[in-house]
Amino acid sequence: MRYAFVGFLVLHALIHLMGFAKAFGFATMPNLTVPISRALGVVWLLAAVTMLAAAVLFLVARQGFWLAGGVALVLSQVAIVSSWHDAKLGTLANVVVLVGVALAFASHGPASLWSEYQEATKASSGQTRERSVVLEGDLAALPAPVQRYLRVTGTVGQPRVHDFKAVWKGRIRGAAAEAWMPFDAEQINVFGPQPSRLFFMSAAMNGLPVSVFHRFIGKNATFRVRLLSAFTVVDARGPEMDRSETVTLFNDACLLAPSLLLDPSVVWEPIDAHSARAHYTRGAETISADLRFGENGELVDFVSDDRFGASADGKSFKRARWSTPVKDYRPFGPRRVPIFGEARWDDPKGAFTYIELELVSIVYDFGSR
Repeated sequence: MRYAFVGFLVLHALIHLMGFAKAFGFATMPNLTVPISRALGVVWLLAAVTMLAAAVLFLVARQGFWLAGGVALVLSQVAIVSSWHDAKLGTLANVVVLVGVALAFASHGPASLWSEYQEATKASSGQTRERSVVLEGDLAALPAPVQRYLRVTGTVGQPRVHDFKAVWKGRIRGAAAEAWMPFDAEQINVFGPQPSRLFFMSAAMNGLPVSVFHRFIGKNATFRVRLLSAFTVVDARGPEMDRSETVTLFNDACLLAPSLLLDPSVVWEPIDAHSARAHYTRGAETISADLRFGENGELVDFVSDDRFGASADGKSFKRARWSTPVKDYRPFGPRRVPIFGEARWDDPKGAFTYIELELVSIVYDFGSR
């Protein structure tokens, strides 16, 4: 669908060159029977150029498409009206472009969740944090499997992580019986005095675009979902949401920034040679999770009973066991992190996986670059 729309834009742009060619005498264009002045010929040319620019932006920078597409749409319609007798069918094509521009404005315009995500990114990046290098001696107070984990992930000998920006792709569903929805996502975590987490997802439900934004800055967390990027279908917030996002933020730290496991905000209980229990405090919230490690020392699962699942409308919550099995650790610079993961609910009706993720890229300490 994406490439079909780009092809449509390119074809629509090239057709506008006919009006330019007729106005400047480059071709006779028998289908255009009404004379076109050179001034209007320039309008036809500008419509073609801006439409082509919009097509490129739709592929590489969605946030700029709505503006370029809107300008192209206006220029195109002015050109069409000036030669209405011959070009009126072009209005139907512009209706298609208008739908695309409207959706792009809803998804990436100034009132969009994407715009809020960008603003929240700026708000969270001003925190500072100790940047000392993790030394072997720093591990002494940790349970043995946690010590080994920090070694195998390349944490020892590297500065403590201040922040990271991760890009994901995957699929998600609301219940075991529901169809999977493909998605692309971007995430930013900052581990300052009060760690923050921002997660923005673009998904497709029955072919319709859906925007999802998790925001956890300061004391309170929110979770919002918009259908067609314009109509709010979930707006979850409250103490259950705050506690749930605290669990998720700690999960992120365990998997992607394990130097946080040395922080005083984490208190450890040894369990056995392959597992340990952590109690993590952020502000007024203290949550617990069991970390389970494989034979090679890698973290393979994270299990917590302190997370709540939201109802379909986000107005009620239900506590349930939540786990995130992961696999396939890969190096990103000097650090090793898992690139495949799941999140599961242990529902009374049966456990099910509701999200599957693949890590596309991760950049550490981007805020200091």
